Amino acid sequence: MYTGRVTTELRTVLGDLISVNNRLTRLAASVSGNAESPAIWRTIVVLRDLGPMRLGELARVSRVSQPTMTKLVRTLDERGWIRRIADTDDARAWLISADPSGLAALAAWRDEITAALEPTFSDLSDDEIATLAASVEIVRSRLERAREALRQGESA
Repeated sequence: MYTGRVTTELRTVLGDLISVNNRLTRLAASVSGNAESPAIWRTIVVLRDLGPMRLGELARVSRVSQPTMTKLVRTLDERGWIRRIADTDDARAWLISADPSGLAALAAWRDEITAALEPTFSDLSDDEIATLAASVEIVRSRLERAREALRQGESA
């Protein structure tokens, strides 16, 4: 485990990463002009990444109240961006799943915000782009590892 200077340095970098990510997200929403609630996109991403789940679990994973998630799911359902699937473990329950049209909307939104952000980063050198790409992969691999650890903890 990390100690001393490395721990302090790592915590500083992680704090900066979270902060700059939040700023980048706000900038993307601002420059794209997209007025959609970020919670809509986060919900579709959770369903895409983690698969079908019950409403309560979706609310817990998304860190919102169940009434808030109920409203989000209703909105997504009205748009045809999710599907309700009968839960084979409990005939009274439903699983919520991302619909292909919701995934297509997510991809279109991602294209929209990246296009809007492109001018901000268009002067990056090839090395800087490679550094950003490597950084994304480092973060992605750690998030995948953390997700697997959570899954294994839930099944134990």
